[in-house]
Amino acid sequence: MTDWLLALVPSYGLWLLAAVTFCSCLALPIPASILMLAAGGFVAAGDLELFATLGAAAAGGIAGDQLGFWAGRWLGAPVLARLRRDPAREKLLGRAVAMMDQRGAIGVFLTRWLFSPLGPWVNLTAGSTGFGWRRFTLAGVAGEAVWAGLYVGMGYGFAGNIEAASEMLGSVLGFLAAGAVMIGLGLWLRSLLKAQGKP
Repeated sequence: MTDWLLALVPSYGLWLLAAVTFCSCLALPIPASILMLAAGGFVAAGDLELFATLGAAAAGGIAGDQLGFWAGRWLGAPVLARLRRDPAREKLLGRAVAMMDQRGAIGVFLTRWLFSPLGPWVNLTAGSTGFGWRRFTLAGVAGEAVWAGLYVGMGYGFAGNIEAASEMLGSVLGFLAAGAVMIGLGLWLRSLLKAQGKP
């Protein structure tokens, strides 16, 4: 499927790129990252324009995020309301909603590009827990801009050498993800120690 999609880029360019990033934000197994790298190579070759390509990739992702958010709001909220009838679940869900309210924006931002496989599920969660649409949208737009910029930019920088760009980007994102996990674990440990009254 990847080769077939790549062969369509010269003919359908920006529309294809927007459609693929849209579908990938709905958890459909489509190689959006590879297509963005290839689109960056087409920009380097002069076949596509840089800002239009960045805009198409980000716009598709933003539209997919919005659909996921509103699907969570319309379909997930009633399910959560039913689950909250049980007092034990109510307590657990209350904590989850509070955590989403406190740290949701950073979660939305990071799952657009650093932990992108989680993005569609965070969209649904944000919608169903009543997370603010404006906060979700601002964090989502910023994250999609980073996602599009990284992948199209690397494709452009490596002039279409998708394999080399993918390896480099995988290494950088892996390093950043490991750092984010380490910081998150450190903050979690600190909050546990603080709850136990230890400095």
